[in-house]
Amino acid sequence: MTSLAAHSNPTNDTKYEITPFKIDLSGKVPHLKDLLSRTRLPENELHQDHELDKGIQLDVLKGLKDEWLQSYGWDAEQAKLNEPVHPFKHFTAVIEGQKVHFVHEKSENPGAIPIILLHGWPSSFHEFTPVIKSLTESWANAAGKKVSYNVVVPSLPGFVFSSAPPVTWTTDDTARIFNTLMTELLGYPKYAVHGTDWGCVVGYSLYKNFSKTVRAAQFVFIPFIPPSREQMAAENITLTAEQNVTVARYTAAGTTGLGFRDMQTNKPNDVALSLYDNPVGQLAWIGGNILRWSDPRAGTGPSQLNSNALLTMISLYYLAESFPSSLLIYGANPAAFSSVYAKAPTDAPMLFSQHKYNVAFWPEEFVAKVGNLVSYKLHEFGGHFPGIDNPPATISDIREVASYWEV
Repeated sequence: MTSLAAHSNPTNDTKYEITPFKIDLSGKVPHLKDLLSRTRLPENELHQDHELDKGIQLDVLKGLKDEWLQSYGWDAEQAKLNEPVHPFKHFTAVIEGQKVHFVHEKSENPGAIPIILLHGWPSSFHEFTPVIKSLTESWANAAGKKVSYNVVVPSLPGFVFSSAPPVTWTTDDTARIFNTLMTELLGYPKYAVHGTDWGCVVGYSLYKNFSKTVRAAQFVFIPFIPPSREQMAAENITLTAEQNVTVARYTAAGTTGLGFRDMQTNKPNDVALSLYDNPVGQLAWIGGNILRWSDPRAGTGPSQLNSNALLTMISLYYLAESFPSSLLIYGANPAAFSSVYAKAPTDAPMLFSQHKYNVAFWPEEFVAKVGNLVSYKLHEFGGHFPGIDNPPATISDIREVASYWEV
């Protein structure tokens, strides 16, 4: 394909090519439909008599499987991802031997702030599709200044259209190539970061290790083990009723909800090979986690996380055949979340948003330990995927970065 751009690295004269990319997975849909039509599920009521925290319910799985087979249309969703009203421009580039897929949407405002949005597991660039267009549009900040963003949304190595990394590839390695993407390929000498889940681990590595280029960060997750109730009490932190809901969700997850992580860290092949060509298996494994970690009101306003969006998230994994490679990040980063809170050596402003139904809770006092915290917000609606579960709040929170941005 014709190269869109080539940039030279002044230190080693490495040339990078950015290549336009179009999603084209429709040829794999007949095989998916065939497997769905031939997959049997048990009728035993024992599989239905439990709550979601024990795993996806049988009737929910059956309903999603039937929708995926009978009424869900991948071609229509693919068209939206390729050319919606405001086209998503997809590209790939090879950096340090890794093919990196990314969306790059630019504002018409010549002074737009560059920002990179980083997803986690079991998500993808798709999580941010409800917010990209609004972020590129100009709005007036408190001072009356027109502000907007140039938005970059990469796929983490091993996820959907980015190539699988070596098994030793760490989140610091990902941060390094993403900094190269932003500065050397796209020409942004300074930029902001937004991250959640594994994206917050990569984003915090950027915030900490690339302080000259990363000049602001907005997180909804941070790579530090959330404090226990006892730790918070020792620091005289009093929780509101809504904060207690989040802490309870985190406590429950720590007790019964981390089996997926242990499997994906210690026995990734068992999971990957069992579910590789098993769409209903991926639907149960991925879909169950998405449903558990989201706001229980998902699919009602302002959430856009309905069954159609859920099936698109899983279709991307299955049709791109990236489920096995998406698990590599777990084994390579077993200690990604630190128990030691230490401040990043940067003066770049850091903003943080806590959503009520996320699966971890960090009080403001603890977030302030790890960065130059200038804003801490609590949201009554939203869970682990706020880009799709509460798009208006995500847009507003990211827009607030502009209030602290200095060229």
